[in-house]
Amino acid sequence: MTGEQIKALLEKQRAYYRSGATVPVKFRIEQLEKLYAAVKKYETEINDALASDLGKSHYESFMCESGLVLSEISYMIRHTKKFAGRKTVYTPLAQFASHSYRQPVPYGNTLIMSPWNYPFLLTVDPLADAIAAGNTAIVKPSAYSPETGKVVEKIISECFEPEYVAVVTGGRGENSALLEQKFDFVFFTGSREVGREVLRHTAENLTPAVLELGGKSPCIVDASADIKLAAKRIVFGKFLNCGQTCVAPDYILCERTVKDAFVAETVKQIKLQYGEKPLQNKDYGKIINKKHFDRLCGLIDKSKVVIGGEIKPETNQIAPTVMDNVTETDAVMGEEIFGPIMPILTFDSFDDTVNRLKGKDKPLALYIFSADKKHIRRVCTELSYGGGCINDVVIHLATSSMGFGGVGESGMGSYHGRDGFDAFSHYKSIVDKKNWLDLPMRYQPYKSRFYEKLLHLFLR
Repeated sequence: MTGEQIKALLEKQRAYYRSGATVPVKFRIEQLEKLYAAVKKYETEINDALASDLGKSHYESFMCESGLVLSEISYMIRHTKKFAGRKTVYTPLAQFASHSYRQPVPYGNTLIMSPWNYPFLLTVDPLADAIAAGNTAIVKPSAYSPETGKVVEKIISECFEPEYVAVVTGGRGENSALLEQKFDFVFFTGSREVGREVLRHTAENLTPAVLELGGKSPCIVDASADIKLAAKRIVFGKFLNCGQTCVAPDYILCERTVKDAFVAETVKQIKLQYGEKPLQNKDYGKIINKKHFDRLCGLIDKSKVVIGGEIKPETNQIAPTVMDNVTETDAVMGEEIFGPIMPILTFDSFDDTVNRLKGKDKPLALYIFSADKKHIRRVCTELSYGGGCINDVVIHLATSSMGFGGVGESGMGSYHGRDGFDAFSHYKSIVDKKNWLDLPMRYQPYKSRFYEKLLHLFLR
């Protein structure tokens, strides 16, 4: 799609939004119901597309993509009426007699730019929130997951007219053309580098944005942890989607006294979950493309591999790989891994570890496996990160009851459930002043000392 075609599409959406068609709550719920039905209808095609793009099994596709989308849409269908209502707030005595409230209203014309690693979930989830909040939307799927993009386009074109919700496919040219336009709100999920570019463009138009980025998310395993359970859960979260998960544990910080036991249990869990030969496991996926496959291969130090390291270039596959005795200077620690490589670093002092983490970029997620309440409390209160888990990984994003998002270098803003509705809404503060009483103290001339004393009383 050319820049002129994108501009014309956005103009149609502006006209549609100005008509007021998207604002009624009944309309919003009807559109969510249509979207829910379409996702159910095309569930098999969605799963097939994800298998083609990322090698995901149908089970994993439902568990991590289409199933979560259905859950989010269902949540918004049930709660949109409540979320869209005005919220009464306290009215100061000085504003007597009046009624004060906050009214959520749609931003208007929104842009949703989604990534390739969870191409269905991270496209349709924010779209459901945008619809619930009463916006129009232009959706831009990633060019790296083309088969899923086709299914997304099919579903959206079947459910909605393009002046309401439309899909723009393509690559960098289309991304640039979209960012040149003035939207009322932009929702972006992807890398930090592209996120900075998105924010530069939105800043030109003073357009609010939510950025869901990533980073090196640490996972702490201290001496009090249940090592067997920790290894089992970490292996699941780290190698899910071949490590191509923004909230996957990027690296492990393991207390030295339990490190050997943790490594041994991790090796055991990889074999239990993926088999002796993971590259022959039909449910084990692949790296999205050759570029990322080659990058990941360059991060593997074979001298430090304790399990894995096998590659299959013809299918862009890398076996679940664990590297021990890793240091901060190793290549694998120089960037977000975003692949099936688990570096293990050791520590002796928990205090020193917390202090070092305070000096690093703020990650999207942080995890701690521990039975030490003091350690857990310090991680939860002293460190800044988007979100996380205690004695588990990844699962904090799989709920509509909590917002999900980053902080600092890992992003800004959050979504899911109520937070998603709020992300796509502006809250107007409104005072409804009554006509039957008009206090004279605010009007000139300011002569009465009595009024001055009364004003001080009212404003306390």
